[in-house]
Amino acid sequence: AQGVRNLLALRECRTIISLCSLSFSEIMDKIKIYVGKQRKNSEVMGPVESDPEYRLIVAANNLTVEIENELNIIHKFTRDKYSKRFPELESLVPTSLDYVRTVKELGNNLDKCKNNENLQQILTNATIMVVSVTASTTQGTMLGDDELKKLEEACDMALELNQSKHQIYEYVESRMSFIAPNVSIIVGASTAAKIMGIAGGLTNLAKMPACNLMLLGAQRRTLSGFSSTSLLPHTGYIYHCDVVQSLPPDLRRKAARLVASKCTLAARVDSFHESGVGKVGYDLKEEIERKFDKWQEPPPVKTVKPLPAPLDGQRKKRGGRRYRKMKERLGLTEIRKHANRMTFAEIEDDAYQEDLGFSLGQLGKSGSGRVRQAQVNEATKARISKSLQRTLQKQSMTYGGKSTVRDRSSGISSSVAFTPLQGLEIVNPQAAEKKVAEANQKYFSNTSEFVKVKKE
Repeated sequence: AQGVRNLLALRECRTIISLCSLSFSEIMDKIKIYVGKQRKNSEVMGPVESDPEYRLIVAANNLTVEIENELNIIHKFTRDKYSKRFPELESLVPTSLDYVRTVKELGNNLDKCKNNENLQQILTNATIMVVSVTASTTQGTMLGDDELKKLEEACDMALELNQSKHQIYEYVESRMSFIAPNVSIIVGASTAAKIMGIAGGLTNLAKMPACNLMLLGAQRRTLSGFSSTSLLPHTGYIYHCDVVQSLPPDLRRKAARLVASKCTLAARVDSFHESGVGKVGYDLKEEIERKFDKWQEPPPVKTVKPLPAPLDGQRKKRGGRRYRKMKERLGLTEIRKHANRMTFAEIEDDAYQEDLGFSLGQLGKSGSGRVRQAQVNEATKARISKSLQRTLQKQSMTYGGKSTVRDRSSGISSSVAFTPLQGLEIVNPQAAEKKVAEANQKYFSNTSEFVKVKKE
């Protein structure tokens, strides 16, 4: 506990030193001198970093960061000290500056919550009602005079620092119109001053890519005891500027990337002192707003289009012998026609068990109702060349011994026959078949010629 008290005392001393330091006084005095002067962009010659007022602006930006850190330290000190008197106030008033003002207004007397005009300027009516009800039931104890005096000093110190910070912001924003007019037009003077201060100057800001510019201000100094889980990752001052925050949450990251890219272009224009009146900034901002409007447009209504009117004009048809032959080859065969034909008032049997509803039509049915048998269409018939026909006929012919495998004859056929006259007799069982085959080969073969032609 003693170490915590020493740490808080050191922090309090550091705050007092930073408030009364020479650099702080010098910066504030110079700001008061430059506030009454009005300058234009044409007065800046050469690099803007060599201008004395620009160096003052950079120093003022760095000073605002230090003031913000000191305000956080004072808030933590006030919260730790005042939790003895009113521990529930921390959860009811989360904002650091509002908390400090409330502590200064209440002090030891919590009955001031009721009908207090000063407190109504700090908190909303609903918050004041909750604070007053909670204060009537709190278990806190009274603070001593020494502790109360330290709390009042810390609160006065925080209010003075906050006032100095606002003076610096007002001065920097008023001077951004002649240092970086185009960037100020896009994101505002306050955000332009912040990103230029973190980047280290306008020249460094112009050299920075857009992906790095978008992250400026994302990494803030973390203090012990403060949670940073609520901070959005990869978001900086560009993300929190008014231009981006005016959009819905789902479009803000996309908008931050767009604004960062346009700010990079505007910073490069400002670093060369071009477009002092801000024409480039206005053009870029108009382009940004036009894209924002395009993103937020509702999707077009899908209308059901009617079918187009049919065109009954003449179609280009291909003709000729080759096309006719192709149609003949791809036409329906007689087998397919029979399979497609169904008998009236007759239940068809399924051809396969797994394919229900598939039948063979009138294939294999004797009572088809046709007098003649189906003729084979020569156009769709499988074509065999003459050389293949001769090869098949030679294979069917027998030379020498007879094989049951080649002739597809029965394997149990024998050349021994039993006759009633001679008993056992050796005969050729294929003699009759061979005689018929020779006659067919001679008179009915596809390759045979006329044997005898009678001349008249």
